[in-house]
Formats: sequence, C-alpha cells, structure tokens
Amino acid sequence: MHPNGNNHLLHIEDLYVVYGDKVVLDNIDLAVSLGELCTVVGPSGCGKSTLLRTILGEERPTSGDILINGEQVGFPNKSRGIVYQRYSLMPNLTAVENVKLGPKLCQSPWDYWSRGKDKEIHAEAMSYLEKVRLPEHADKYPHELSGGQQQRVAIAQALIMKPEMILMDEPFGALDPATRQRAQIFLLELWQEFNMTVFFVTHEIEEAVYLGTRILVLSPHYSDGRGGNCTARGSKIIADYPLPRTASSTVVKDQPEFRSMVNAIMQEGFNPKYLKHVNEFNLKHADSFQTLKEEEAQK
Repeated sequence: MHPNGNNHLLHIEDLYVVYGDKVVLDNIDLAVSLGELCTVVGPSGCGKSTLLRTILGEERPTSGDILINGEQVGFPNKSRGIVYQRYSLMPNLTAVENVKLGPKLCQSPWDYWSRGKDKEIHAEAMSYLEKVRLPEHADKYPHELSGGQQQRVAIAQALIMKPEMILMDEPFGALDPATRQRAQIFLLELWQEFNMTVFFVTHEIEEAVYLGTRILVLSPHYSDGRGGNCTARGSKIIADYPLPRTASSTVVKDQPEFRSMVNAIMQEGFNPKYLKHVNEFNLKHADSFQTLKEEEAQK
C-alpha cells in the first residue's frame, strides 16, 4: 500500500494489462487524491487509454488492484464520468435531452412518468447547460453545434451524474487550436468551481502541463534489471510531477519554466534512447510510490 498511509480517491497497485504475448501496462502504481487534475502523456500506443479504460471499468486488468474509495472497481457506473474525444452524444437527441439521458435511465419508468420526474430532471439538465454556457442551445441537435459546443454538452452530460471522478480521453483532440485553447480555459474554470477530480489523457504535452495539478508520464522507454529486451516490458509511470495551479492564463505557455518542463518530458518519456533505470524515475509527487519486483530493481 501507499507508504504515506493516506486515503486516496483512486489507488492502483501492481497493475498489469497483457494482450497475448504483449505487456501493455507493467506493474503500475498510482494514488490520486480528491480534487486533483491529473494529466497523462506518453508515446502513441503506450497504454494511456488502456489505463483510463481499466479505471473506468470498461476493461479488466490482467492482474492488480484498482480501488475507488477503497472499493475494487467493477463495471462502469455513475461514480466515474467519461468524456471521449469523439463526442458521446446521441445524434437523435437535442442537447438538453442528451444531458437528461443519464438521470432518466436511472429512474424506473413508473417514477419517471407518474411522479413528475421529467420536469425535475429537465430543470436540472438546464442548470448544467447554464454551467457550461449553452442554455440557448438546449433544443439544438448535435449536428447543429460546433465541436467545442458538443464537448461542453458531453461535459454537462458527465457532470449531471455527480461522479466522484471524471475521466477524459483526449477530449479536445478533434478541436481546432483556437477552440482547443478556449476549451482548456473552460475546463480549468469548471474544475475550480466543482472541485472535480479529473484524470485527463492527452497526446499534447503542452496541454498536459498547462492543465494539470499533476502530470504522469507513461512510457515504455526505461531500463530495469530484466535487461535490454524491450519486448519483455510494458509501460510504466516513469515520471510524476506536481505542478502549480496558480495561473489560468495561456500566457504561461510562453514562460521559460513551462518550456523547460515540456522539453524535459519530451526527452524522458518520448526519446527511446533516453532510458532511466526504474530506481531513478522522477517520481516527485507526494503521492507517488513504487512496488518494484526484485528482478526489476536490480542494476
């Protein structure tokens, strides 16, 4: 267990995901506290989305523990909201109907139609559309909304279920640069308002450093006591940095400290020739921990 003995919203220990002969995730250890905006980067195909899907419960790990508030993760449920890159909206429903969908499905048909639940849920859905600044678009269908607006509806769709954690799988990847930057600022505003716990996967290092209170670097580029045969290893969290959450202006992206962090992550996580030993990973966050096997820890 985590050496600090703290209670964490999410606790992962000794997590392995193996597809046939291919190890995708290799002995992952991770603890995430309430209110963290945790961003995840790594090379394409390193297992970022696989890690997210195991937390969601959409995919079962080969072995290891994934706990939410001390309970083993089961199948997906409303404790974990999800926002995908490709919008999770039903094309035949309006924006407000999409936001209402989750609460509606949680009601029995009798309660929904006989006890006036539709009006109650509709009012709540409209309040969430107001929070994401889209009340005037409530009756529009997804094809009538821009990409950024569709993602805001998807976020409202997740928020209305009041999840303990929101998982985001490259949610801004399909947006143009200007819309993406506005979406980043918007997410920070929502995170501060709701004190959300967010697990945010992205392939953009700048986005991860800008948004996160903490950045995880998942990579297969490392060395350990098992020797130089990379096919025997899957990805590990090779760096875990705490980040300041003081500036929300995008001006910070041009500051030397920001650029230095981006360059360091690019080198240690994405350069296949830059191989740190598992005993030397940059696990600087207070919640970081490792449970290495003896053969891994050897030099």
